[in-house]
Amino acid sequence: MFIGHFAVGFALKRAAPRTSLGVFMAAAQFLDLLWPVFLLLGWEHVSIAPGNTAMTPLAFDSYPLSHSLLMAIGWGALFALAYRLRTRRTAAAILLGLAVVSHWVLDWITHRPDLPIVPWSAVKVGLGLWNSVPATVFVESAMFAAGVWMYVRATRARDRMGRVNLWIYVAVLALLYLGNVLGPVPRDAHAIALAALGLWLFPPWAAWIDRHRVTND
Repeated sequence: MFIGHFAVGFALKRAAPRTSLGVFMAAAQFLDLLWPVFLLLGWEHVSIAPGNTAMTPLAFDSYPLSHSLLMAIGWGALFALAYRLRTRRTAAAILLGLAVVSHWVLDWITHRPDLPIVPWSAVKVGLGLWNSVPATVFVESAMFAAGVWMYVRATRARDRMGRVNLWIYVAVLALLYLGNVLGPVPRDAHAIALAALGLWLFPPWAAWIDRHRVTND
């Protein structure tokens, strides 16, 4: 899943108005922020396998540190603890921890059985929504639209930057998603990892947007 994770970040802003959208986006994408780093370090592995699923040619051969359920819970707890220590906002910290774990849950829905439960086990799970392109696009697009709608209802622009920048962000994500669906097969795993590092740009961009918007109390 791709834009579905961003939907979670947009939606949760309503539940914790004082927490930056950028922090919510970082939490919802946290496992995918770690993944390319671990790929480049050689700790995890992906290969190109056209036909692996209808939605993506990527075969996620090994990613127990970033994408096992146990580690997702651990990363979520660590993210929540770090935020709680920094801000003393317990409720928001819990939401952020859940946002991290939601990434694994959404991937479980979309991936074929390649998601480990624990790092040391050969048991892998996945419901395989990616085996249908139309179903995947419908589900993710509906989630994304709902998440953006919830954020727009919960906040309002305080200046032109807060209004225009939000829709540029949404448009860029939509175009990237379209490129993932219709684009060419990646060259190799190294290129995938380098491209995936681009995800690190989106949380600070979201924080910038959020600074130019105010919540509707």
